[in-house]
Amino acid sequence: MITALAGGVGAARFLTGLLKITEEKDVSVIVNTGDDLEMFGLHISPDIDIVAYTLAGIVDQEKGWGIKGDTFQTLETLKKFGLETWFALGDRDLATHIFRTDLLKKGFTLSQVTNEVCRALGVNVKILPMTNDKFETRIKIGEGTVHFEEYFVKRASSEKVLGVEFVGSSYAKPSPQVIDSIFDAEVVIICPSNPIVSIGTILSIDGIREALRKTSARVVGVSPIVAGAPIKGPADKILSGLGIEVSAFGVAKLYADFVDTFVIDNMDAAEKGRIESLGVQVKVTNTIMRSLEDKLKLAKVVLEK
Repeated sequence: MITALAGGVGAARFLTGLLKITEEKDVSVIVNTGDDLEMFGLHISPDIDIVAYTLAGIVDQEKGWGIKGDTFQTLETLKKFGLETWFALGDRDLATHIFRTDLLKKGFTLSQVTNEVCRALGVNVKILPMTNDKFETRIKIGEGTVHFEEYFVKRASSEKVLGVEFVGSSYAKPSPQVIDSIFDAEVVIICPSNPIVSIGTILSIDGIREALRKTSARVVGVSPIVAGAPIKGPADKILSGLGIEVSAFGVAKLYADFVDTFVIDNMDAAEKGRIESLGVQVKVTNTIMRSLEDKLKLAKVVLEK
């Protein structure tokens, strides 16, 4: 049994390699829902969908999100009506959001809806939303706070980050199976996702960090920072805005209370000693996933004892 904590694109790419050497039924993925938002009256779950589409083999590989070959006629028409269309939702992608919103309005939980989405897409991995409760990640900038997706997509991560707020962390509870999946696992993997707005959101949910500390499973983290920069996304701006060193060491320090092993890129080999000083075992390998072979090799390193 393997359990992974995941954000969006980087995690989905890693999971692609992992599932080449493991059975889908033996893998559970706890996914960030802090990016969830409402647009056009629809509930959008960006990270859940990226993971589901990737594991279903229908993701747009070039972008890392959305459905390959999708069209955007609905969005183009909505723009003519004067609506904001900065968040690109394809026509086939919109069907997922319509389906999700309809079931949520009927009283289904986000976990139940996600199970139905996975069933329809032929995904046998257990995708577990981190919580079924309302949760929103907001980024503090000079003019106030904005939803993470607005900061990342609409504003192209252009403003300086002054802080991060997890709205809902004071009351949100883990969704069913999340805690059990951590305790029942042989290995728990912290995917190469943004350590604040992807993994940090999950860790902020009551009981999850404690479960990671107490589980008998090996907990292995993969650094999303290579040579002082993220592979994708605004992790550098967010980390520096919070006064955290933008490095593999900086991320390892965030996880040091529960992670047993931390995997870093060859370009960060010089960081090995510093990270080991935190009481964490370090593995050095290529973590940049340009090809399926790269993803497969990284997954093998992560699973090696």
